Formats: sequence, C-alpha cells, structure tokens
Amino acid sequence: MTPSLFDESSRIDSDTERLRRLELWLVPGLGPRLWQNLLARFHSAEAVLNASVAELQNVDGVGPKLAAAIKTSRPEAAQRELDECRQRSIDLLWQFEDGYPDPLGRICDPPPVLYCRGEWKPSDALAVAIVGSRHCTLYGRQTAEKLAAGLSRAGLTVVSGLARGIDAAAHQCALQAGGRTVAGFATGLAEIYPPEHAELANAISKQGALVSESPLQQAALPGLFPQRNRIIAGLSLGVIVVEASRKSGALHTARHALEQNREVFAVPGRIDSDASRGCHDLIRDGATLIRDVDDVLSALGPLTKPVARSVSETVLTPAELMLSDHERTVLNHVGLDAIAVDEIVRAAEIETSRVLTTLTVLEMRRLIRRLPGGFVVRATG
Repeated sequence: MTPSLFDESSRIDSDTERLRRLELWLVPGLGPRLWQNLLARFHSAEAVLNASVAELQNVDGVGPKLAAAIKTSRPEAAQRELDECRQRSIDLLWQFEDGYPDPLGRICDPPPVLYCRGEWKPSDALAVAIVGSRHCTLYGRQTAEKLAAGLSRAGLTVVSGLARGIDAAAHQCALQAGGRTVAGFATGLAEIYPPEHAELANAISKQGALVSESPLQQAALPGLFPQRNRIIAGLSLGVIVVEASRKSGALHTARHALEQNREVFAVPGRIDSDASRGCHDLIRDGATLIRDVDDVLSALGPLTKPVARSVSETVLTPAELMLSDHERTVLNHVGLDAIAVDEIVRAAEIETSRVLTTLTVLEMRRLIRRLPGGFVVRATG
C-alpha cells in the first residue's frame, strides 16, 4: 500500500526523524517507491532503520542486498549531508511538510525529499516545462526563447532541466523576461551538470530554484536523467517539447507528463527534419500542436492560483498573476456577470479616480471588458 498524500502517519514530527529520514534516503538503491513501501509498513524512518533484516525483507521489493545496506547506514553520513546543505544554503523540502511543491506530491512516485537551492514558491505551481534537444537547430532555439519569454510575461514559471540546447535557452529567456524559472537536476546540487552552466544555475537560484532528489555529491549517470524527467513534468501544468528526434530524452518527459495527467504540447518543424520527428510523432499521437504562447494558455484554460496552504483563488488568465495588490483588489470585484462601475467603486473602498484608472489598465491588459451603460465583466480569453 502506498501512503496517501493525506496520511498523517507520513508527516514528520521531529528534527530527529528528519535526520533519520535523510540517513535512510542516502542508502544506495533505495528509490521513491521502495521508500513509500517501507514507510507504509513501519511508519517512520526510525522504525525502518531499527528493523531486522528479516523484517525489512518482508516489505515488497526489499531484497537481501538492500536490507543489508539499510542495516549498515550511518547517522554521521546524514549529519554531514545536512551540514553541507546548510553551508551551501540548500534547503531540504520533505514530502507532507510545508514548502514541498504540491503538484509534485500528487504524482505516483514523488521524491520523499527535494534538495532546493533558491526558493520554490506556491505561485510556482503555475508552471510550464519547456524541453527539447541538446543539439537544437537555430529554429528550435529561437522558438524556445519566444515561448519562455512569453510564458514568463504571462506570469507562469518556466521549468526545464539545465541541459545544453533547448533547456538552457528556456531558462535564459525566462530570466531575461523577469520571470521565475526552476531547473530540475539529475545530479546532486553540488555537481552542476553540464559544468559550463554553473553561472546560469547561480542566476536561476536567485530568480527561482534548483531542485534535485539526488544526494549533494551525486555525479551524472545516464539512468538518473529519465528519472529526473518525471520531476520536471510533475512540477508543471504541461510540458512543451520544442524540438526532439525520436531518440531524444525530451520524449521521456512527455511520457511522464501523460502518465501524470499533464498537458503535452509539441512544436511542429519541417516535415523532413530529423530534429523534429519526435515532435511530429507526439502530434500524430494526440499532443496539442502549438504555434505560440497563446496556444498554450488557451489549452491550459482557467487556472487555480495557490494563495496560502488552505486557500486558493481562480485565475481566468495567467496574466492576472502579475497584478499589483490594488489591481487584484479591483479585479476581484469584477465577475463573470456584468457589474456597474459605480458598484465596484463602492465595494473596493479605494478612491474613485484610482478605481477608474485601474479599470482602464485591466481593460488594456484584456482582463475585463467594458459593456454599454457603465458596466464591466471579466474577460475569459
């Protein structure tokens, strides 16, 4: 049985248990699904680490080798890892605790812990991933840049994998547009890969976040990248594949997105381009063909913006995320049914001139529509 997201027994009630969970997570060969199986059986890392080899082997998927590795784990290794995280200003975001990305917690095999350098914000739940070839064409790079900049200006976070090519272009243009961006690592956060993107990673950490489920010093291994791709998809409302051959790792991210019930978008290329054959296959198989940011936003439709842990508000268009507090206050008084401007002035309790100016700004941003007779209504697209 896999622990439910709302299983109170999965919550962490002490720093000691957090340290013990870190010790358990550092055991080689222990992945998210086996972690879930162990916690479902023993309810705490303390109990798992104190269990006998025979008891551990009674858990589905745990064989003699993994049971022996668990029994030889060392608390001092966990303490060293924690100390290094603090030295590097890296936070550990534990599943079922505040700060852990809610969208990621809803996939079937979420990481029990995310190493995070920078800050993951609740508003980052409104994110779209942009992925594609490391050996992209000029067309692919320019398309990724336009999409990343447009999504950022619309108020969405751009997620990608810091790889060469499409990923780097997406991160860079999101930053240049003043938006937020999140990079999902396959390596540990102490091992920037590729190494020439160290400066880019540093910039991302200041305007978004670097995240990984791997221990700090984990080096690049081929098998880690497909596993990392489920995190990129899991953090996102949808995945855009800009350019991908039929062997591209970006297709793994698209498959994870489908399994996680996320949207999958694909950018078409020349029909004879090997660099776009993977995208064309996705479109043939039902992925949404996109030409620009408007196609993405239209497909995503109305969104729900997290405001606090237990509160959310409906966002009809992502551009609403970029509003100031007083613009949000005025817009909140405009609904899908027509309302008189005079009534908004009374309800908003803001100076009349400021309300009228704000309504004009909201109309210019296509967030409201004016109707005859001094009425306004929310625009839905």
